[in-house]
Amino acid sequence: MTPDTRDIDPDLAQAIRARFAHVDVCPFEGPRVFFENAGGSLRLKSVIDTSALYAGYPDNQNRTNGASKALMQAIDKGRDDMALFFNADEGRVFVGESGTECLFRLIRTAALGAAEGGILVGSTLEHPATASAMSHWAEATGRPHVTARHDDAAAVVTEAAYRAVLTPDTRVVSIVHTSPVTGFRVDVAGVVALVRSIAPEAFVIVDGIQHASHGAVDVRGLDGYAVSPYKVFSRHGYGVGWASDRLTALPKEHLKGAAPDTWELGTRDAGSYATFSDMVDYLDWLGAQLGGAEDRRARIDLAGRAIGARETALLRHALTGTNALAGLANCPGVELIGPATAEGREGVICCRHTGLSSEALVEHLRLNGVRVHIRRNDHYCGNVLAPLGWDDCIRISISHYNTTQDVDKLLGAMQTLPV
Repeated sequence: MTPDTRDIDPDLAQAIRARFAHVDVCPFEGPRVFFENAGGSLRLKSVIDTSALYAGYPDNQNRTNGASKALMQAIDKGRDDMALFFNADEGRVFVGESGTECLFRLIRTAALGAAEGGILVGSTLEHPATASAMSHWAEATGRPHVTARHDDAAAVVTEAAYRAVLTPDTRVVSIVHTSPVTGFRVDVAGVVALVRSIAPEAFVIVDGIQHASHGAVDVRGLDGYAVSPYKVFSRHGYGVGWASDRLTALPKEHLKGAAPDTWELGTRDAGSYATFSDMVDYLDWLGAQLGGAEDRRARIDLAGRAIGARETALLRHALTGTNALAGLANCPGVELIGPATAEGREGVICCRHTGLSSEALVEHLRLNGVRVHIRRNDHYCGNVLAPLGWDDCIRISISHYNTTQDVDKLLGAMQTLPV
């Protein structure tokens, strides 16, 4: 951070929490700590209000009346805010049905439009949002799908692992920015620089779904990036993608007669754009509270770095604990995925207990007012859990609006396990 930027102090933390709905109380079960953010973040109150507002408008887009013009203005602002969020100075942003669907479209377009032959390269760390799309379109285009092996102990895939599989005829490369299972962040810039040195024409597509709520996004040098807004303080029902100019120039599905650079198919909900603007406005507000930036993008960047710093402190607290409360790293019977460090993690700690099933552990925490989630050795998490020989684990996922008191409640509940 810049020297004149202040941290998220207790007063600002309370102001942040006041902007989110259900921050400490479940509307169905009462008071609870929310550590299920990787499954979907808390919603901004402004997003809830905007969703209701736009759901009630009967008018459609591209008409000559005032209501329609207002919808188009919201869409235009949303697109501008999306480009700002991505730090995109070129390319196109678009709204799809989900972040996963946006990734499938980006990868499909790259695989079908790239030069013939060659290989598609991904990694074993990836969520099926990219891994499934890469596998499908590699098979459909008659190309090998080669995967860089992630390090089980480090819980991340490295530049060196990509170096071992990249070749000059690589056509498409997929990267998960942050694993939603291990929680560790991939060095995207390092991997992209490596790709450009070996296969400069390859299309690089990044899954930013887990990363987007934990730090600033910058798509410069990439060809595609996608996020799921419900995991970034907005709501369900849409995904947002960005595609570079050169990826956008490839042939793709669009309505006959429509502009060839159009990614969207059919009429999109204007409320999607408006609620994305709400999220960007929130980051702008947070950056302004931190001081030292007059430019809107700079404020968003400040907010992202402050969010990351606060979450690192919370993760460290969860792992190391206090004099009175053992941290997860030294809690008897607890086994972690990845090293017992907060550095490099983004909002996620996955663990299991040797004396208690993951189902029972989730239920114990629920009864003690802490919301977490079980992850199983299935098509979502098997790529990480199977090599470890784990059938399941629990995922504790935090956000910047959580507090040290929230963490203490988790650690206190862990001390009272019925084992």
